[in-house]
Amino acid sequence: MKKRNVLELLFMVVYIGITYYITLPAINLTSRGFWAYIISCIIFYVIMSSLLRAGDGISVIKTKGISSFRYFLGYDKYRYIVISLVSIIAISVMIFIVNFIYTPLFMSKTYSKRIEVTNSNFTEDIKEVDFNSIPLLDKDSSQKLGDRVMGQFSEFVSQYYVSDDYRQINYNDDIIRVTPIEYEGFIKWLTNRGHGIKGYITVNSVNGETKLVQRDSGLKYMKSAFFNDNLYRVLRFKYPTTIMGEAKFEIDNDGKPYYIVPIIKYSGIGKLKRVDGIIIFDPVSAESKTYKLNEVPTWVDNVYEANLIIEQFDDYGTYQGGFLNSIFGQKNVVNTTEGYNYLAMDDDIYLYTGVTSVVSDESNLGFILSNLRTGETKFYSVPGAEEYSAMDSAKGQVQQMNYDSTFPLLINLNNKPTYLVSLKDAAGLVKMYGFVDVCDYQKVVVSDAGDGIINAANNYLKKYGDSKNIIDNESKDITINSISTAVKDGNTYYYLMDMDGNKYVASIKINDLLPYIKVGDKIKIYYSELSEDITTINNIE
Repeated sequence: MKKRNVLELLFMVVYIGITYYITLPAINLTSRGFWAYIISCIIFYVIMSSLLRAGDGISVIKTKGISSFRYFLGYDKYRYIVISLVSIIAISVMIFIVNFIYTPLFMSKTYSKRIEVTNSNFTEDIKEVDFNSIPLLDKDSSQKLGDRVMGQFSEFVSQYYVSDDYRQINYNDDIIRVTPIEYEGFIKWLTNRGHGIKGYITVNSVNGETKLVQRDSGLKYMKSAFFNDNLYRVLRFKYPTTIMGEAKFEIDNDGKPYYIVPIIKYSGIGKLKRVDGIIIFDPVSAESKTYKLNEVPTWVDNVYEANLIIEQFDDYGTYQGGFLNSIFGQKNVVNTTEGYNYLAMDDDIYLYTGVTSVVSDESNLGFILSNLRTGETKFYSVPGAEEYSAMDSAKGQVQQMNYDSTFPLLINLNNKPTYLVSLKDAAGLVKMYGFVDVCDYQKVVVSDAGDGIINAANNYLKKYGDSKNIIDNESKDITINSISTAVKDGNTYYYLMDMDGNKYVASIKINDLLPYIKVGDKIKIYYSELSEDITTINNIE
């Protein structure tokens, strides 16, 4: 074997090894990454071989009167380069042809069946809202709380950073967001890899309680780790042919951390993506196990990605009537609306998003709920306001404040679908809660967050419901011993004390009679919960 050929072989082996170690493609014919890797290897060979042979010169010879350009010295020496270039063209043409066959033009029915959707009834499936277990904190607020608690531990701050994952899960009937801590760069990984990362952060989405959960066993195999400690590199070497989705950080019912990694299947090459199972990976020991979809443990909440569910439903809604109908007639063609949120029900996390006609962008035909563990998806026919219209409606009530609205939570309030939004100031602090009727977004009430979510709901019910619907409302007769007022955030509050020394607070918004009560008056108050400090009054008589 010639020296040049030995060098070519050596360079190719080194290139193939290094690029595979860095890019970690699945050795799978349906993976786009695999074919991109093959093409890159061929291109490298062409460039390397050309450089090694560059000193041989260029010649043009004629065969049977036909001018034939021979790369450098001749075809006999450079036939591998020619074959390589032809191979790249052949692979590209093959990918184009295969994927063209797998387009909706030929397979619209297959696209429409990517997800199974059943029709269901809102009031039968969605329980009346329990405000003691509703996730009022969104991801942005959770991140602020997580960063704050991380800052309390100097030994962590100097070595690690908080991931922005904040995955929402149902943990022993608590709705929380959980996120890992990651290595702060190569040097910090090198100095800490021996013991790993001994903790993760949880944020309770209901009450905001934030914890840095410290563990004796450090998490070693992480996304931010390097070389053979890197999470994806460990997984790739264990499962070289498996196409994997994004690894999602979760904890089991005992608080033990794991990564949940979807196993992805494609039709064609990178087309019609679907989840075929999961890998549960232990970042402490690097142990892992694969599960079929019907075998997934119940503590796992995030098997399906929200974006995949939305993509599959959009194909379902677009191609039910065929490819031509999706472009021209567009009869019964629907898509999801922009944005989504999550609901926690029955120990599972559900994706929520609205559904609208492709020819309308301001109203919804209904919405879907999709179980992120099982993929079960239900459609609820509830015509009403599109989410961003509801957000604008809530902001319009206090437009002088320039508050931003969170994406709505969909709740069952008084057996009616209702949007619940939080209104935030420029610092990201929740200042108000807004309730908007899904079917009529002009029915909207915003209330001060300081008064509590239950009082905000009661304000809405008092305006658009009746007294029997007030949440957890209890009553009590009191005689006023003292009364004073104060203005807070532009609103007047009345501070009362009864003859027994109990203290109460009431907003002017609850009843126009408040300015007329005086010391010695006997009144009937309604409240949700007595407090040892100050009880918030929902209404008076």
